Amino acid sequence: MIKYLFLLFPLLPFAQKSPAEVQQLRIEHLEELLDTSSQILNLDEIEEFEGLDYFAYDSTYVIASKIRGCKGKPFEMVTTTERKPVYRKYGHIVFELNGVKSKLNVYQPVIDAKNKEYGDYLFIPFRDKTSSHETYGGGRYIDITLPFNKIVTIDFNLSYNPYCAYSYRYSCPIPPVENTLNIEVKAGEKTPLAH
Repeated sequence: MIKYLFLLFPLLPFAQKSPAEVQQLRIEHLEELLDTSSQILNLDEIEEFEGLDYFAYDSTYVIASKIRGCKGKPFEMVTTTERKPVYRKYGHIVFELNGVKSKLNVYQPVIDAKNKEYGDYLFIPFRDKTSSHETYGGGRYIDITLPFNKIVTIDFNLSYNPYCAYSYRYSCPIPPVENTLNIEVKAGEKTPLAH
């Protein structure tokens, strides 16, 4: 049975975190994966699971950027299954990392745009030059909240894998081609151990 993935960290506060806070979130993420009551992984998957791996915290991967551009029309985002959740482009961010100017589109789920819990949720799926090497080939995600003044903090140390990195039972959004970075993002979650 395929499970649908919407959010991995629905309760994750999106403001900049200290290295200690990032480490605590990583510990909590592992605990959640191994908690049988969460049902993220089944007993067989937990038994085969060898752990999570991360890049060391690096403050150079914390950036502030203005969300630019106009909201786009709703579209179906491709996933790892036939499911196609509806998103719209909310805008884009432009930033510089490792001496390279880059751009990422920011997306908003259409179905939950008016939901109180997820109404201010924005989603940045991306791939970079570490994808399929040091990090999960299907890309990684960053969650942010709708900014009051269009300025957002993007912390790549908080980038995480979709559940598809741990189990075939999930349906996960695939980062659109335009969200492929021509740099290595050596921050955040790596490919799970023994994968």
